[in-house]
Amino acid sequence: MTADWTQAVRQRLAPGRLLPLGGSRDGAWMTERAAASVLGEAAATGVPGARLGTLRIGLADPQDVREPVVPAPPSALWPGPLRVTADFAATGDRPLPVTAERLRTVLTAAAERLGLTVTEVDLRVTDLLEPAAEPAPAAREQRPPDAERTTDADEALVAAAVLTVAGVTRLTAAFGDRGHAVRVERRESDAALPHRHVYVELATSSEHRATEVAQRVRAAVRETLEDRPTVAVLVTGVE
Repeated sequence: MTADWTQAVRQRLAPGRLLPLGGSRDGAWMTERAAASVLGEAAATGVPGARLGTLRIGLADPQDVREPVVPAPPSALWPGPLRVTADFAATGDRPLPVTAERLRTVLTAAAERLGLTVTEVDLRVTDLLEPAAEPAPAAREQRPPDAERTTDADEALVAAAVLTVAGVTRLTAAFGDRGHAVRVERRESDAALPHRHVYVELATSSEHRATEVAQRVRAAVRETLEDRPTVAVLVTGVE
């Protein structure tokens, strides 16, 4: 199952990254595409006279990471400080350094509201806009597909429990070929007893902090299954 999901990640999400949501003990990740959509909307509404272009999010220092306490989704980045890099165009109504600093503030604040640890924001001016130019609307995030109903009893129990958690809008199925939001697998390790691990994929409400929703989901899953498996949550959309 893990191998199938790894292949699906590479084929369907690339080049988007799976970003650590919180720290090494939080067991949560968010797609770069979902995060970039939220940051783009924040910039569009919070910085008049500026138009954000390409935006990417990645590790600020690939060496400054911590191993997560639960198995990460395939291809996911390990928890560590993040860097946002973006191009932008702006009018000449105010000095460009002032606009850039405002953009840094807005982007950092939007990332913090999600639960992303952004410590660096690198910006590059690519064009000057006419003062009367209408700002371009923020690009809307492509809606991740809804999950299909599962016939596995434990997966169904978990799915039902997750949907009761405050801040969860729906279950999604961006990865894997089964169209399921919940995947339960048995993991074996030389250093520990075999145990089950649960992946949960979902979208969250913009009115809730994504990292807090993920923590509530992890708790709900562990309370639902008697063997209290490890749990990783992947947020694929903020709606």
